Amino acid sequence: MLKRIDLRGSGRDGAGIDRELLPRAELDVEAALEKVRPICEDVRHRGTAALIEYAERFDGVRIERTRVPAEALQRSLAELDPAVRAALEESIRRARLVHREQRRTDHTVTVVPGGTVTERWVPVERVGLYVPGGNAVYPSSVVMNVVPAQEAGVESLAVASPPQKEHDGLPHPVILAACALLGVTEVHAAGGAQAVAMFAHGTDECRPVQLVTGPGNIWVAAAKRLLKGVIGIDAEAGPTEIAVLADDTADPAHVAADLISQAEHDVLAASVLVTPSTALADAVDAALIEQVAATKHESRVTEALTGRQSGVVLVDDLDHGLAVVDAYAAEHLEIQTADATAVAARVRNAGAIFVGPWAPVSLGDYCAGSNHVLPTGGCACHSSGLSVQSFLRGIHVVDYSRDALAEVTHHVVALAEAEDLPAHGAALKARFDWKVPSST
Repeated sequence: MLKRIDLRGSGRDGAGIDRELLPRAELDVEAALEKVRPICEDVRHRGTAALIEYAERFDGVRIERTRVPAEALQRSLAELDPAVRAALEESIRRARLVHREQRRTDHTVTVVPGGTVTERWVPVERVGLYVPGGNAVYPSSVVMNVVPAQEAGVESLAVASPPQKEHDGLPHPVILAACALLGVTEVHAAGGAQAVAMFAHGTDECRPVQLVTGPGNIWVAAAKRLLKGVIGIDAEAGPTEIAVLADDTADPAHVAADLISQAEHDVLAASVLVTPSTALADAVDAALIEQVAATKHESRVTEALTGRQSGVVLVDDLDHGLAVVDAYAAEHLEIQTADATAVAARVRNAGAIFVGPWAPVSLGDYCAGSNHVLPTGGCACHSSGLSVQSFLRGIHVVDYSRDALAEVTHHVVALAEAEDLPAHGAALKARFDWKVPSST
C-alpha cells in the first residue's frame, strides 16, 4: 500500500540527504494567498456583514451574528456526553500540569555595580485562537490552545470555529462545551481566512487581537501569512504528518495503526515509515491492508496513505534512519526501536517525539499533557510547538545609575563613532557636560 523510497547506500550525513526525495504533500500557500487577499480586505472594510456573507457562501448557513450567545455555551456543556466531559477534564488537567511548569520568571542580572538588566516575561494582552471544523471535530484543539494561553496569563481570549449548518449556524456543540469547561466566554462562529481577518482587523463584535494561534486548512495558513505583521502568528500549519522510525523489534500492527491514525485526518495527511528492515516494511504493508479495510474513514485513509506525501523510506541502519528523520523534521515522530529512549535522545528535529510502543501519537493528541499544535512541513528544524512561551514576550528593562553610565560612556562613544552615528554618543556626553571619562 505504501510506496517505497530506497535510500540505502546514500550515506548517513543528514546534510547530504536530498530532502526532495522524502515524501511531502504539495501545499502552495502563495497561490492560496492571492485568493484570500480579497476576503481579508472585505472583512477589514465590512466587518460582521462580510463574515455573515462568507458563512453562507463557504459554510452553507445563514447566521445573524458571529458571537456565540452565553446560553449556547452553557447548553452545550450541560448536554455534553458525560464520558466526553470526563475525558476533556482529564486532558485539561494533564495539559495544565505540563504547561504550568513552562512559565518563565523574571530574572535580573547585575552587569556592573549600579547597572542591571532585567528580563521581564509579559503575556500578550489579547489572543485569537482558531479551532478547525472540517472533516472532524476538534475539542482537543480548544484545550491545546487555551490552556497554554491561560497559564501564560493572557487576559483576553477569543475562540473562532466555523459555523455548522447542522447546528443552526453555531460551531460544533462539543467545541462550545470545551470552551465552557475552560471558562472561555468569547466564541465566534467564523471559519477560514475570514476568521483570521476578523481577529486581525476586528469587527463590531470582536476586538482586534495581537496574536493568532491554532491549526487550520490552507486558507487559514494563507491568511496568517498575509496578515503576519498586523498580528503575530504561531505558525502556518500544513497537513498533519507522522514519521515512525522503527526496526525489527517494532510490532507491525502497532506501526500500521499509528500510520492510519494520522491518515484519517485528511487526504493530504502524511504517514511515513523509516526503517532498515524490509521484513518490517512488508509486515506493516500487510497490516495496513487489513486495518484500512476495517477503519471508518477507509476512503480518506487510503487516499492519504497512497498519496505522494506518504511512504516507506528504506535506510541502511538506525544511524542512517536518524539522519533521514532529522532531514524530514516530522510534526510527530515515533521511535519504535530497541533502546528507544537512547535513540530518541539523538533526534534533533521533530515537533514532538513519542518514545517506544506505549507512547503513540494519539496519546499526545489528547491526554499525554503535551501540546499537539506542532510545526509541519519540515518547519520543526527551526520552530517549536505551541507552549506557554508562545504567549509571552521577553522585555529587557535597563536600569543604570549615573556612575555606571559614566564608566561606560567612552566605550559607547567609540562604537557610535565607528558606526558613523555620532549623535548616539552625544546623547551620553550631554549628561556629563560633554566630557568623556577616561578609562582607567
